[in-house]
Amino acid sequence: MRISTKGRYGLTVVVELGKNYGEGPLPLRRIAEEHNLSEAYLEQLIPALRNSGIVKSVRGAYGGYKLAKPPAEITAGDVIRLLEGPIQVVEGIDDDKVPQQSLWNRIGDAIREVLDTTTIKDLVESDESTDLDGYMFYI
Repeated sequence: MRISTKGRYGLTVVVELGKNYGEGPLPLRRIAEEHNLSEAYLEQLIPALRNSGIVKSVRGAYGGYKLAKPPAEITAGDVIRLLEGPIQVVEGIDDDKVPQQSLWNRIGDAIREVLDTTTIKDLVESDESTDLDGYMFYI
């Protein structure tokens, strides 16, 4: 699986909302400007994040988006799975005829473990939390 711009940008949005947690809503425009991202593209990601209960929208002149729950309760895996689908290293690894199936399964398990144990709070507190667009992730 390749983590596309959808997953990277979505994670960037959620991390930025995590940085702002408890301080009121944050407009997407501000996130887009800070990270040189397309606001229109970010707007396409918001419905999935909102419908899943990760973010809430706030209407009005001072509206925007905020996390629906504390950053410590949302994992990177929650966001990536929502926007990218199931986390699989190699398509079809459930087939017993795939060479090195055990290796691919262990790699997939390790990736899922990292994503599922890394919270948005962890990413907010790390130095590498918000410049995810400079990386190409393949899993």
